[in-house]
Amino acid sequence: MSEIKWGIIGLGNIAFEFASAFKEIKNSKLLGIASKDNVRLNKFKKHFEIDKNYCFLSYGDLIKNKEIDIVYIALPHNFHFEWINKCIDSKKNILSEKPATINLSQIKTINQKLNKSNIFFAEGFMYSYHPQLSKLIEILNEKTIGEIIAMESSFGVNIVEKKNFLGFKKIKINEKSRLFKKELAGGCILDLGCYPTSLSVLISKIKSNRLNDNFKINKSKILMGPTNVEIEASAQIEFQNGFKSLVKCSFRENLGELTKIIGSKGEIIIPHSWKCKPSKILVNSKEYNLDYLYKNIFSYEIEAISNFITNKKKDPEFPAINRFETEVNMGILEKWINTNEN
Repeated sequence: MSEIKWGIIGLGNIAFEFASAFKEIKNSKLLGIASKDNVRLNKFKKHFEIDKNYCFLSYGDLIKNKEIDIVYIALPHNFHFEWINKCIDSKKNILSEKPATINLSQIKTINQKLNKSNIFFAEGFMYSYHPQLSKLIEILNEKTIGEIIAMESSFGVNIVEKKNFLGFKKIKINEKSRLFKKELAGGCILDLGCYPTSLSVLISKIKSNRLNDNFKINKSKILMGPTNVEIEASAQIEFQNGFKSLVKCSFRENLGELTKIIGSKGEIIIPHSWKCKPSKILVNSKEYNLDYLYKNIFSYEIEAISNFITNKKKDPEFPAINRFETEVNMGILEKWINTNEN
C-alpha cells in the first residue's frame, strides 16, 4: 500500500489532535506543517518530529511542495474559502476542517471549480468515518425501528456561563477566542451546530435513498452573546421527504452529543454522536457497545481519505460526507443563522 503524505496549515488545538492520529495508521505520513507563528511551529515540529525542511512559516510554501499529497486546512472558519481555492489552483487534494465555508455562495463556487478538476475534497466531519456511523446505518437499513420519522440531535458545551459567589449565573465571554469573534465567523451554529445538521442530511438521505436539498427551517431560536455571535440556538429542519430533525447547539449549556432517531417501531439513541467515545448505540433499549481498532477518532478519517486518494477518488464514499452534502448542509446552516423566531 502506498503511503499518502499529508501537510497541515494552521496549528491550533484541533490540528494537534489530528496530528496525533498518524502514529496509529500505516498508509499515511504527516510530512509537512505550516504556521505563521514561529514559536508554535517549532513546538509542533519538536513534538511530532517533523523534518525542518518541511516546516513552513508560509501556508503557500507548504501547498506548493510537490511531495505533499493532501493538505489539511485547520485554520479558523473565515480563512477556509481562501485556502481551499489556493489548494485547488495548486492541484492539491484537500481536507478542510468543518465548516468548509461560512456561506452557501462560497461552497457553490468551490464545487464549481472542483467539478472541473480531479482533486479530492472532503469536509472534516470525523464522526462520519467512524465505524459507529456505519453500525447505525446498518441498524436503520434493517428496519429495526421501522420507517424513519424524525430525529433530535445536539452538541453543546458550557464555555460562557459561570456562577458568581452567590450562585447566580452570568455570561462571561473570552473575547480573545475565535469562537466569539464575528470577524472570524464565530458562533455556536457554525462551530457546533454543523454536526447535528450534517447528520440530519445523511439520515434524510437514508430515508429516501437520495440526497434531499429541499428543506424548511422552523421553530428557530437564537440567543446572541455580547460580541454579537450566537451562544445558543435551536431549530427544526423539515425535509421535503417528510423527515424532521430538531437540532440544538450551545456555548452556555452542556448538552452533550446526544442523538435520538425516532421510527415507526421504536427509537435509536446515540449518546456520543460526534467524538464516539465511548462508542455506544441503544436500539429500543437494547445496548450495543462498540469496540474498534483506533483510539484517536481522526485515525479513521485519515486512513480512509488516504485510501480514497490512492484509488484516485474525487469524493469520500458514503457515509462520509461528500461535496454535494457539504453544500446542502451549508445551505441549512446559512438559513438557520438568518432565521430567528424569538
